[in-house]
Amino acid sequence: MTLKLKFNLAMLGAFAVGFALAASFFYQLAVSQARDEVLREAGIMMGAASAARTYTIEEIRPLLAEQSKLRFLPHTVPSWAAQTGMRNLQEQLPSYVYKEASLNPTNPADRATDWEADIIGEFTRNQSLTEFVSTRDAATGPTLSLSKPIRLKDPDCLTCHSTPAEAPATMIDLYGSSNGFGWKMDEVVGIQVVTVPLQVALDRAYRTLGLYLAGLAGVFLVVLILLNILLSTLIVRPVRRMSAIADEISTGNMNAPEIEPKGRDEIASLGTSFNRMRRSLENAMKLLES
Repeated sequence: MTLKLKFNLAMLGAFAVGFALAASFFYQLAVSQARDEVLREAGIMMGAASAARTYTIEEIRPLLAEQSKLRFLPHTVPSWAAQTGMRNLQEQLPSYVYKEASLNPTNPADRATDWEADIIGEFTRNQSLTEFVSTRDAATGPTLSLSKPIRLKDPDCLTCHSTPAEAPATMIDLYGSSNGFGWKMDEVVGIQVVTVPLQVALDRAYRTLGLYLAGLAGVFLVVLILLNILLSTLIVRPVRRMSAIADEISTGNMNAPEIEPKGRDEIASLGTSFNRMRRSLENAMKLLES
């Protein structure tokens, strides 16, 4: 095995280990950044929905207070306002979903699915928990969900959610008397949940990772070629020349040319030492012959 081959194998081994470590590290970094990007999008949607809820409570509900005494107006319900507004966004971005899910909703369409019920359970068990992030596989690919608890803090809400007898008759006519009652103060009655597709951000992260790794491999290839050129020029060729001259001298050809050292590096020093050794050998041979 030649010196050049040993050098290249050592370099390839070192690169393989370094490349694997870099790929593992930057893969985790890319996935983490993609997740953070999607989480920011979910946070923006959650903020927009929460703003719609606040606007409904502070602006819309007071304006419709007198009419609400005559008949039930869903426009005064924060949940209805937020979900209606976000459904307009969903028409443009079908994969982006906002929902206010409850185990015991007034509107059956808001009933929590199994995974949403599990999140409600998390908020119920941990009262200090303010948000919950989860991922799951959907038909369109992996998705990320950001959830926040809906805790009953406003006593006015009990007007519609304590008992059917206390609720407005027009609300009973609209939704019936079987759902959305028995709520209690400070209870986690539901969650705001935003679901955002994760696959698009992951694909973008994978493309960036692929370009980075291809660039890393390209840089290594260029460096390897340059090192091979330097190795051949500064080490392999001078050593081969010394070896060829040494072979000639060992077979008795004392007329072989001397090595011409170039520079002041270790190879040049070796060439000078080789010439000195050759002259010493020639003198020793002459002494023996005389």
